[in-house]
Amino acid sequence: MAKPMRRLMNPALFICDLQEKFRPAIYEYPKVIATTQKMLKACKILNIPVFATTQNKSRLGETCEELGLDSPDGISTKVHADKTAFSMWTPEVRKAFADLPPTTPPTAKRECIIVGIESHICVTQTTLDLLREGHKVYVLADGVSSCNREEVPIALARLRAEGAVVTTSESWMYECMGDAGIQEFKEIAKLVKETKDSTQQSLQTLCKI
Repeated sequence: MAKPMRRLMNPALFICDLQEKFRPAIYEYPKVIATTQKMLKACKILNIPVFATTQNKSRLGETCEELGLDSPDGISTKVHADKTAFSMWTPEVRKAFADLPPTTPPTAKRECIIVGIESHICVTQTTLDLLREGHKVYVLADGVSSCNREEVPIALARLRAEGAVVTTSESWMYECMGDAGIQEFKEIAKLVKETKDSTQQSLQTLCKI
């Protein structure tokens, strides 16, 4: 019997502008943070590269500390870049992305997962840029938001029409694995169980607007 293989072979997580100063302004910001924390744990288990940005850090501050990006106990990013452009697809991010190991197979494009803010601005423009590069893009509906909650479903509908996959964090993790026989399945199943309550809360708020 052949060894089970993952369904998605070339994923990368993009964390868009989850900064402390946005906390009071963004609709259900704690739920976005909780989903991102879960995805970071999944990335550690599945060895998925992480790319992060801040928007105009000198004015809007650092990435939220509880994400633990590049901290001793957290996950190391491939790049944690500051930007003034709205899209994350800046020269610094593109360079770090190009430095990733070759895809499997070598001609394959990557599966890019996006969480962060704001849905209708930075998340949208990052998604459009990645789609134009030919990558498959997954926007996690339980991991994105905006200052105005009404912007979120409009942005997700547009991105779906542009060719992105709008899905949820749990659905994406199981799609990435594709087979309960892979080595990391038990750890991911444990993570899903541990985050059951926060996942439910995120779905009940962010995915019903």
